[in-house]
Amino acid sequence: MRIATGLSVLVLGAGGIGHAVVSGLETGIDRVDPFKDMKNRPQGGHGLNVLLVGTDGRDKITRAERKKYRLGGAPCNCTDTLMLVHLSADRKRASVVSLPRDSYAELPAHTDGTTGKEHTPHPVKLNAAYAEGGPHLTVRTVEQMTGVKIDHYLEVDFTSFMKTVDTLGGVEICTAKPLKDSYTGLELTAGTHELDGGQALQYVRSRHLDGASDLGRMQRQQKFMAALIKQTTSSGVLMNPMKFQQVATSMLESVRADKGFGTEQMLELGKAMRGFTPASSEFASVPLEEKQHQVKGIGSTVKWDAEKSKQMFQALREDRPLAAHQPKQPKATLVDVAPGQIRVQVYNGTSKDGLGQDVDAALRSTGFDTTRSPLSGGPADLRRTVVAYDPRWDRSARSLAAALPGCELRAVKGQGGTMKVTAGADFTKVQRVKAEDPQRGEFGTVTGDQVVCP
Repeated sequence: MRIATGLSVLVLGAGGIGHAVVSGLETGIDRVDPFKDMKNRPQGGHGLNVLLVGTDGRDKITRAERKKYRLGGAPCNCTDTLMLVHLSADRKRASVVSLPRDSYAELPAHTDGTTGKEHTPHPVKLNAAYAEGGPHLTVRTVEQMTGVKIDHYLEVDFTSFMKTVDTLGGVEICTAKPLKDSYTGLELTAGTHELDGGQALQYVRSRHLDGASDLGRMQRQQKFMAALIKQTTSSGVLMNPMKFQQVATSMLESVRADKGFGTEQMLELGKAMRGFTPASSEFASVPLEEKQHQVKGIGSTVKWDAEKSKQMFQALREDRPLAAHQPKQPKATLVDVAPGQIRVQVYNGTSKDGLGQDVDAALRSTGFDTTRSPLSGGPADLRRTVVAYDPRWDRSARSLAAALPGCELRAVKGQGGTMKVTAGADFTKVQRVKAEDPQRGEFGTVTGDQVVCP
């Protein structure tokens, strides 16, 4: 949940700020040794692989903040979030793969970090690896499951997340529908919002907004990370020594990292990522075979799709992008329902020849599923474009209306799922729209520019 902070460490890097500044920041990082005495590790590939871990650090939050942001309960000494970040060898792309915390996992033989008891290999949920063996066992388990060699380890908590967002001046998030979660206290109206640290924490923690639970939350976390990259790379932080030091200090005071992640690595990453944009990042989740995989003594887990996940991690090892290249799209208004899911019949409500054909073609080019056979209908002197819809498909109607600025929405009970657009004399153009939850490619991949605010 706080994993965006870890990614920020990579994005901010040093950005040409200077060796002395970065050396000063490095001394504040709490160090761990997750790779000690590790044997039989996967063969290293091309690029750089970082395991980002978000831990349940609510014990560092003030009592007032706990109450305000619904952070009650005791910390679990487990990982709330795990993400595998692959930076390409040319440092022009970051591939971020979410590893569900409830993933069915087989822990390798190990010594329990709390009790000292020797354990033989046994099944658990993935987030339990940290509780039993800390960073060392977490890295071993992830490497065993993915076949990807981990080069660096970064661990963050609630505190660093909130302070980082506040120091950046907030992060912009867009939503096409209201979001309300009584568990976290999140309450956002439809539209664009500038989230401060506490609100951002509510946003990335919320899992009771829809039926998708943790999987839906992972997608919102990915969306937030893309927005964080946009804010970081567009705000001038990387080129402003004072601002950079403020942000980096906020992040690093609550970060734990491996001993090999030091000054030179931060300088290298910062220099390479100065030209980063949301389009430089891609986000995916491990493909799943079963979302309710029951395991005796463990409960409900999620089971990875063995073949598809193997292909995904092979692509990371071979330094290949997970998302197919997409040409840059013009800006579009964010809508709740994807245009491709909306069936439209166009009518010409004027005496202007060819208007129906023009409207049909324009809607189709924006992605709507038009009939391609516009008809004449209604008065021949209709001034204002009308969208007639069945109230049962009101979300689709609002998405279509966003593409036809100034149109009139008219509810017609029993009309069915097809929207009826009667073009009036006021029609000038179709506004491009895109779905809030974009069509995901292979491995459920989206690029950062697909999920940030238009």
